[in-house]
Amino acid sequence: MINTYEEALNWMHSRTKFGIVPGLQRMEEMLVRLDNPHLSVKAIHVAGTNGKGSTIAYLQSILLEAGYKVGAFTSPYILDYREQIMFCGEMITENEFIQLVNRMVPIVEEVEQLPCGAPTEFEIITTMAFYFFGKVKDNDLFLVEVGLGGLEDCTNVMTPLISIITSIGHDHEQILGKSIEEITMHKAGIIKNGIPIITAELKEESLNIIRNMAIKNGADYFEYGKEFFSTPVKTENTERFNFLGIGKTIENVELTMLGQHQVRNASCAILAVQLLQKVYGMDISEENIKRGLKIAQKAGRLEKIASDPIIYIDGAHNVEGIKSLVNTIHHHFHDKEITIIFSALKDKNVSEMVKELREMTDNIIMTTFDFPRAMGDDDLIASAKELDLRYESDFYTAIDKNIKKIQKNGILLLTGSLYFISDVRQYLLTKFD
Repeated sequence: MINTYEEALNWMHSRTKFGIVPGLQRMEEMLVRLDNPHLSVKAIHVAGTNGKGSTIAYLQSILLEAGYKVGAFTSPYILDYREQIMFCGEMITENEFIQLVNRMVPIVEEVEQLPCGAPTEFEIITTMAFYFFGKVKDNDLFLVEVGLGGLEDCTNVMTPLISIITSIGHDHEQILGKSIEEITMHKAGIIKNGIPIITAELKEESLNIIRNMAIKNGADYFEYGKEFFSTPVKTENTERFNFLGIGKTIENVELTMLGQHQVRNASCAILAVQLLQKVYGMDISEENIKRGLKIAQKAGRLEKIASDPIIYIDGAHNVEGIKSLVNTIHHHFHDKEITIIFSALKDKNVSEMVKELREMTDNIIMTTFDFPRAMGDDDLIASAKELDLRYESDFYTAIDKNIKKIQKNGILLLTGSLYFISDVRQYLLTKFD
C-alpha cells in the first residue's frame, strides 16, 4: 500500500527502466482488468510531431469557457508529474494520484508476468488517465495527446469523437523510421473508421498518406488550406487572424502564443469545436472560442519568463520546431539582439538544429542537464567543438553569466529539449518570482 505522494512518484519513476516499447498488448491487458475504461470516454485524439500540446491547450481553454468539464492527458510534464492528468485546467490532487497508483500496482504486477512483458511508465500513466476519466471523474470531454507516433502508441486503444494530426516532421526516427512517409504512416494510424480527421500538415507527401487513410476508413477529412483557412490580420505582440471553416467566418481571432504554427494549431482547435457543435450538438459560442484562444497558454512554448532582462523559453526539441521558432523570432523580434542557450537530447539531430538557430544569431551557448538521455560532458564538449560553439556544462552557470550580459535591446532565449526547458523554467521562476 502506497501512502504518500513521494512513494507514488518513486514507484512511477521505477518503471522508466522499461523504456519505450511500441505496441498495444500491455495496454489492453491492463485496461481489461480495469473493466475497459477507454471504451466509455468521449475523447479528441491529437497526434503530430509538434503542436499537440498547444492544440489541446486551445481546445481545453475554449471548452472551459463554454462551461464544460474537461479532462486532458498530455506529456511530458514541465514542473509537476501530475500535469499529465488535468481536470478543468488543474492537476489532479496528490491524493487522487496516490489512489490511482494503488489501483495500478497489483494490475501491473499481474501483467508483467504475462508473455507481453512489463508495462512501461508511459503505458501506466496513460492507463491511469483512461481509468480516471472513464470510471472515476465525471467529465464531458477528454483530450488525449499521443505520446509517440500514433499507430502503436499506447493512447491508440480508443475510438475518439474527432482525430487531429497537427504536423509531421523528423523525430524519434529510431522508432518511427527515417523517411517522412514512414513517420506519417505512424501518425495516420490514429485515423479510425468513420471518425472525422483534421490536419494542419503542409507537406504533400504526408497529406497524400493522410488523405488515403481517411478515404480507406470512410472518415470525413478536413485539411488546413482547403476545408478550413486562416488569413492574417496585422497586429503587434500577438497573432491575429480571421478563420473560415465549416460554420461562419470568425473574425479577429487573437492568440497570446506567438507563431504562424500556433495559428494553424488554433485553427485545428476551432474546426474541432465547430464539429462538436455541428455533429454532437455542443453549445459553444463564438465568444467562448475567441476568449478561450486568447487566454490559452502552454508552459514552455515561447513563454516569456522575465521582462528585465527579456527572457523567453521554448521547447523546440526537433528541427521542425526550431524552424518554427526561428520564423517567429524573425517576425516578432527582428530588431532584437538574441542570445541563445541550447540543449538537446543526444539522439537528436543537433547539427541541423544548430544550423537553423544560426539563422537567428551566432551567439549560441550549448549546455547539458541532468537527464538519462541528455548529453554527458564528453558528448557536450565534442559536439560544441565540432559545431564551433561555446559551451557550459552547468546550465545554471550559463544562465547566470548570460543574464548579466543581456543589453536593453537584447533577448535571452533558452531552447531545446522539453526536459531541459522544464529544469530551466523551474530555476528561472525562483529567480524572477
